Amino acid sequence: MTDLSIAAKETLAREIARTLRAAGHAALFAGGCVRDRLLGRVPKDFDIATSATPDQIVALFPRTIATGRAFGVMQVVLAGHPTEVATFRRDLGGSDGRRPDAVAFSTPEEDAQRRDFTVNGLFSDPETGAVIDYVGGREDLGKKIIRAIGDPRARFAEDYLRLLRAVRFAATLEFAIEPETFAAVQEQAPRITAISAERIQQELSRLLVEAPRAGQALRLLQRSGLLAVLLPEVAALEGQEQPPQFHPEGDVFVHTAMMLDAMPADRSRTLAWAVLLHDIGKPPTATLTREPDGSDRIRFNYHDEAGAKMAEEVLRRLKMPADEIEDISYCVKNHMRFKEVRQMRRAKLRQLVGARTFPVELQLHWLDCRASHGDVVNHEFLVQFQEELKHEPVLPKPLITGHDLIARGFKPGLELGRWHKRAYERQLEGHLTTREELLAWLDAELAKPAAPDAPTS
Repeated sequence: MTDLSIAAKETLAREIARTLRAAGHAALFAGGCVRDRLLGRVPKDFDIATSATPDQIVALFPRTIATGRAFGVMQVVLAGHPTEVATFRRDLGGSDGRRPDAVAFSTPEEDAQRRDFTVNGLFSDPETGAVIDYVGGREDLGKKIIRAIGDPRARFAEDYLRLLRAVRFAATLEFAIEPETFAAVQEQAPRITAISAERIQQELSRLLVEAPRAGQALRLLQRSGLLAVLLPEVAALEGQEQPPQFHPEGDVFVHTAMMLDAMPADRSRTLAWAVLLHDIGKPPTATLTREPDGSDRIRFNYHDEAGAKMAEEVLRRLKMPADEIEDISYCVKNHMRFKEVRQMRRAKLRQLVGARTFPVELQLHWLDCRASHGDVVNHEFLVQFQEELKHEPVLPKPLITGHDLIARGFKPGLELGRWHKRAYERQLEGHLTTREELLAWLDAELAKPAAPDAPTS
């Protein structure tokens, strides 16, 4: 599918609406695009609600995709871009808490009533921009309130994902959740488990990435009761004390929320999840030790390794893509090594900086420091080291290969790999800059009596 600008998407949506209207059908912009325009925000897409049935939509357009035909939801593809076109409907039943049992095609008024929140129940005329409001959405936009349409308990029972969406909309729009609606969220929070892990993960990811202050979003998720159900490992951070000399900000939950709040606006999903999960290994590894001066101190030995395993379990549970699980877990496992960067050998530094995840790791480290002791000297050191490598490959091509080692009597296997690693690290140190120099060093090392058992650091 073609990736278009917002203006191009709107032009295509208007063309679809004109075609529907020319055939005698009603056609209105619906939902998020209307809300965002009224808030002065840039819509992501333009959805159309219409009186045309799926069969009539198919007859009018050369290319359509039946994404939810039984529920009246189609996609019309123009210029390679899909636009959602849905028939006005009312939902019938919702016995599984995930989707209606059936639908009946109806009117704009009834269609608005079956939507989730008032701010999402608005329509507008594609040509004039006139807003059509059957549910009081404009007033709630003005008040900055997320309010369920009608009885909130009934709305949530139709689709329990709406419990999480209420929190996401409040967090991303920086609105408050209307008290009765929020009470219903808290009451029904345990029922979120009826929803598939994939849908939950998508909502949580959007909350973490899109909320201007993701730490406040986390606090709202906690107050709603959803955090304890969905991410008990994160909920356990609350109340976990930390050494005040390193963490004057407070417990691990406070620390994590502060980091989330400080994330850049253009954050990646990998960074957002790495921040959220970087310290989840602290509660299970917390110990109280007696220091030489007689004082007690909380320690979290190997919390990074424990946290990485826990993060992988959490993300697998949420059906996160495998490559993202690998990157996020790697960031969690290695976030403590940044405190040692000024003592690292140049070869190890180059390997650290050359890692695929390094840009995220560097951001994670900066956030970690700023939300605790405030010392960012190691961050500055790494930024300067990157600057020094700006005009050369961070991880250059090895000057010698496995074939060179085989020519010296090695067989493919672990021993060959260890010697190849030693040679590459020697190259990265910068002392040996040509293939001839490195081969001479290798031959000299191999000539030593203890060479085959030499350490591999």
